[in-house]
Amino acid sequence: MSDNNEFDPIQEDPAAKAAEAAENAAETVHETGSEENTEYHYVRPEGRLYSDADYTRQEDTTAPPRYYVPPEKKPKKVWDRAKVKATALGLCIALLGGVLGGFITGMVTGRSGSAAPVASESSQASGSGTTTVAKKQTGTMTAAQIYDQATKQVVGIQSNITYMNFFGQTTQAALSGTGFFISDDGYILTNNHVISEASSSGSEINVLTYDGTTYSATVVGTDSSNDLAVLKIDASDCVPVTFGSSSDMSVGDTVYAVGNPMGELQFTMTSGMVSALDRDVTTEESGGSINMFQMDAAINSGNSGGPVYNANGEVIGVATAKYSSSGSDATVEGLGFAIPSDDAKKISNDLMTNGYVTGKAKMGVSIDQNYSSTVAQYYDMPEGAYVKYVETGSAAEKAGIQPGDIITKCGDKTIEGYEDLTNAIKSYSAGDTVEITVYRSGNESTLSITFDEANATQQQAATQQQQQQGNFFGFGGMPNAQSGAYISR
Repeated sequence: MSDNNEFDPIQEDPAAKAAEAAENAAETVHETGSEENTEYHYVRPEGRLYSDADYTRQEDTTAPPRYYVPPEKKPKKVWDRAKVKATALGLCIALLGGVLGGFITGMVTGRSGSAAPVASESSQASGSGTTTVAKKQTGTMTAAQIYDQATKQVVGIQSNITYMNFFGQTTQAALSGTGFFISDDGYILTNNHVISEASSSGSEINVLTYDGTTYSATVVGTDSSNDLAVLKIDASDCVPVTFGSSSDMSVGDTVYAVGNPMGELQFTMTSGMVSALDRDVTTEESGGSINMFQMDAAINSGNSGGPVYNANGEVIGVATAKYSSSGSDATVEGLGFAIPSDDAKKISNDLMTNGYVTGKAKMGVSIDQNYSSTVAQYYDMPEGAYVKYVETGSAAEKAGIQPGDIITKCGDKTIEGYEDLTNAIKSYSAGDTVEITVYRSGNESTLSITFDEANATQQQAATQQQQQQGNFFGFGGMPNAQSGAYISR
């Protein structure tokens, strides 16, 4: 017997192999659920399958499959050396021509002393869009143009007042200041403190124009609480200023001040910028605080009443005061103050028309300024404005205010002293009705007051009372006399 299966460890039985094949075929038919399909298939195992995040099933695909398509290679451009040389030569010639043209144009412009006009706004087409060039500010003047204009509008103010000196001798002192025309027939606006002493003493007030002509001036009206006054000279064809809107000012705007510093350097112009808005400034002449804007343009004695111009040559303020330092350890510069043009224009119109400012609210009380926070604390009473006297028939009397009352609130403003009450009343007009709170005999009461209108005589009397009571340096945050004070200029 031959040993043919010597190297077959397992000998296959044909019958067993056929039975095993039939069994496998039955299992396949059972798993696939199809008796006709007898092919082998992989059965998906149970459990979670992991796939790429960007995997998309074929039945969920809504766009045709993307296939990588290699980019088409464009034939390299062959440069014609002759054309390249010609193009380069043409560009060089054009560039040289532009440089020579610009040089020649500059020489011509320089000789003629004028430049080509610049469009305020222009547009250049660029495809389907538009490129806009930034708009140039219209009406802007150079500093030289503003000064040339100012010499026709600004005047110097001089007066000789007679007073009794320390030794009892009668002497005269020259006062200097600045003003500017606000009408073509000789009306001039200036600070009240420039002419107040001369006006009260009956001394002559002179006005000096840039061409050296001197005029005798009369006082039309004054407003001491806002430190403004209007004069009149007998002249025609004067060049009035144009008032700009001070409400349009912004910190950082360029400003120019023109005046007569020290009374000797006539028609001097200084420049600076608006440093701050809405400063409450009290001077020794005004008695109460005045709303001003701050600037760093240099102003000194003699600049008082001079105009402050903006970059368009419009007057936006009246130079009035500066902060003056005293003492060896204090040096202060660049703190000047001006009355905004919106206020100055309204007040000057009233002074020209009526001789006083109309519509100013009047309470009709006299306030004792010796009543301070120290006194209030000592007597265990609240801080406020202590009423010393009530005018007969005044708005205060009609409201029920009595001597000895302490006014602690006016409208929505808390009153801690005379300055607060003065400033609160200035924010109202004649005819306004507000509630005030008064402290009386240990109790607080709320009263309603309708303000009267202060006429010229009453305004002047109120200011004289303020000055006589020494209200020179007293508003919130005001430095004491040892470190410095706001003084009129």
